[in-house]
Amino acid sequence: MKYTPPLQNIPADIVCLDDYQRYAKEFLAHDIYEYLAAGAADEYTLDRNRSAFNRIELKPRLLQDFSAASTQITLLGHDLAHPFLLAPLAYQQLCHASGEIATAIAADAMDTAMVVSTLATASIEDIAAQTDAPKWFQLYFQPSREDTLALLARAEAAGYTAIVITLDAPLNGLRNRAQRAGFRLPPEIQAVNLPSAPTNGLPNSAGPSSLIHQLMAQAPQWQDLRWLKQETKLPLIIKGVINPDDAKRFADMGIDGIIVSNHGGRCLDGLPASIDALPAIRQALGENFPILLDSGVRRGSDIIKAIALGADAVLIGRPQVFAVAVAGALGVAHMLRLLKEELEITMALCGYPQIADINRDCLFTCR
Repeated sequence: MKYTPPLQNIPADIVCLDDYQRYAKEFLAHDIYEYLAAGAADEYTLDRNRSAFNRIELKPRLLQDFSAASTQITLLGHDLAHPFLLAPLAYQQLCHASGEIATAIAADAMDTAMVVSTLATASIEDIAAQTDAPKWFQLYFQPSREDTLALLARAEAAGYTAIVITLDAPLNGLRNRAQRAGFRLPPEIQAVNLPSAPTNGLPNSAGPSSLIHQLMAQAPQWQDLRWLKQETKLPLIIKGVINPDDAKRFADMGIDGIIVSNHGGRCLDGLPASIDALPAIRQALGENFPILLDSGVRRGSDIIKAIALGADAVLIGRPQVFAVAVAGALGVAHMLRLLKEELEITMALCGYPQIADINRDCLFTCR
């Protein structure tokens, strides 16, 4: 496919993450941009992901000691330079010829952990070779257990240190905006790590009951998760948790962490914002269970709000593909630097020297 050449220098008016989305419209075909930017159905959940953050008000402290200030955290036994990671995003060669390779180079340059998608357009081994920073592999269950195990074994051999299992998207949501734009995955864009390209077409069937049965026939169930847990010693993290009852059940069965997520508003419309679902899940799991959050994080202040409400770290989704479309690895590295600087400035202005200082008392409102 043809690409608009990425920028070699960052324009002076790119000063926050949303600026990359504004610029990306000039570098992406309209249908690809709509596919990436869109939410599901009427996009109520997509909108809530941002409006919910905006409702939350910070409560700063004055005259704090910053002589030992740091953004470092420890998560699942790994020291991370800052409490944000790159979320798994599929098909990054839609945006840049090097796709996930460029993103991995940027993650390494900024010492940022990266979660690599099952549906990456570069091999998981080649992506892993680009970064010494912590890297996790996001796994979709495959139709056969043999194929699932093959992906798992490759990730272990390539040096990935945790497995993120996405469970909230057993099928595509109603991507009406992408449909209106006429988006189709170009034939040259492939999920190269899979034995065959995933199929998302609807079955030839009459009647909604048959439709549901056929679409969900291969969706994983609790016994599949228990089986997978027995097949690896790596930490297992479940992505896509919104319901506290599910979160508690995952913890009870020995899962190592969860990601509170509504899939960036791309899967099921009508869900709450992830940040609104977070407090009840933290309450259900207690203080020490590892919880991450994604969906809607765009500012350093959003990270503080998420941590105050119970997250240990957050994941950054769409901004990485908009940044890679605009300026390749340079764009992603710059985007991460902007976020790191915003986090540090907000911590300083709020009087929170370290991540451990951030808790619910740091907020005025938690609606």
